[in-house]
Amino acid sequence: MLLQHKGLALDTTPPLDSQKTLISSTKLFWPKQCSFTVYRHYGHNIEKDPHLSRDFLSQLWVSDWKIYKAREKRRRRLLKHGSYGGSRFSFQQSLARLFSGPTAVDEKSYGQGTPPFKQLPISQSITGFLEPASPEEFLVAPLLARSNLLITRDIEWANLVFGFEQENRYAIVDVCYPQSPVGFIREQSNVIARQLLRLRRPFVAYISDALGIEIFRVRRPFWWINSSIYAEIDGKEVGVVHRRWHLWKRVYDLYLGNKQFAVVENPGFWNWTFTLKDIDGQVLTQIDRDWRGFGFEIFTDAGQYVIRFGSSDPSIKTGLASKIEELDVIRPLSLSERAVTLALAISLDNDYFSRHGGWGIPFVDVGE
Repeated sequence: MLLQHKGLALDTTPPLDSQKTLISSTKLFWPKQCSFTVYRHYGHNIEKDPHLSRDFLSQLWVSDWKIYKAREKRRRRLLKHGSYGGSRFSFQQSLARLFSGPTAVDEKSYGQGTPPFKQLPISQSITGFLEPASPEEFLVAPLLARSNLLITRDIEWANLVFGFEQENRYAIVDVCYPQSPVGFIREQSNVIARQLLRLRRPFVAYISDALGIEIFRVRRPFWWINSSIYAEIDGKEVGVVHRRWHLWKRVYDLYLGNKQFAVVENPGFWNWTFTLKDIDGQVLTQIDRDWRGFGFEIFTDAGQYVIRFGSSDPSIKTGLASKIEELDVIRPLSLSERAVTLALAISLDNDYFSRHGGWGIPFVDVGE
């Protein structure tokens, strides 16, 4: 742009280097969470002003477009997991969104700047046995530093109606904070293996927190007589659960590394309580399989399990949480041992309580 002053013509068009600097500044300082559009007014028509660079305007438009696309991509990635945090939503609504995807209400709340997720506080102090002793235990502490965990399996409608075996999905709830889940479990397996091998299929289950961030995973290979399931944190194997054959009992050995820390000897038949005991026979933890009603138990595999790790902090035992009967244990399990215990609960659900639907190869289970 030219300015006339006392017969002198001054060129005020920003040089090319200044234009590039302005574009870089736009990328650095443009607010990422801005929910409105900024319109630039230049005071001159592009066609009538030969001194205004078209390349500068096109690069500025491309810069804004890239920022917009990055923000939209981040928003879709967050909404993909659904919105599970916050006291506004009931537990049933959270479970519905878990398996049906985000709703219009979720997208609206995110557009208004409402945080889509919320991680609930822990219900046990991270001291003593619960104090993280490794980087792996720091990762699982937000999920496993809790006194009682309620694990609920989702209804598999394709399995119920068509006999088509689906991937198992679970929601994890801290009974001290029943308003929303604190974590989720999602199986990943081959669709053909699920139909043919059914309970003996190999799979990997991903355990995530309420934010949808993976905490650790469990890996269960194909088995013939005795099953095994491995707990892995950040790619490192921390423990394993081996099922031991018995004619009628349900026996499991739990290992942390190469050292056994607990054993389960369930009498079998209609006993649905699995108690973890140490070498001296003292109680460490208990896994209870709850009765959910005649319809659930007869027609579905949507089981519910309670893992009792011990007493919670007295300061948070208010309301319904104060009426919970807590387990008296000889010592609290470490965070790594709790990850192995959660792997045991997943193995129990697949070994004994997943009997409906499917049309796979007719194996004979000699351990039942």
